[in-house]
Amino acid sequence: MAGMLSAFPKIAWAKEPVLVVSSICGLAIIMPIVSPYTKYAAMINQATPFNNPVPLGGNGKGPIYPATPRTLRGPSLEWLKNL
Repeated sequence: MAGMLSAFPKIAWAKEPVLVVSSICGLAIIMPIVSPYTKYAAMINQATPFNNPVPLGGNGKGPIYPATPRTLRGPSLEWLKNL
């Protein structure tokens, strides 16, 4: 069985190389769309801030830093730890 599976690409490439290339390209386009990792990548990108703003002080000139860095981050990524 394994011998047949390894021989199939060679035989298919020898007979119909255009069909083999088009099926590989089709898989390359379809697989990222149906991959379960696409969902998690989108969730991580949504929760990650594009930039980290620096809050200004009361006089508007110098930056003040919060007591915890949590206030500089976006939404929580707790769902990622629970996977």
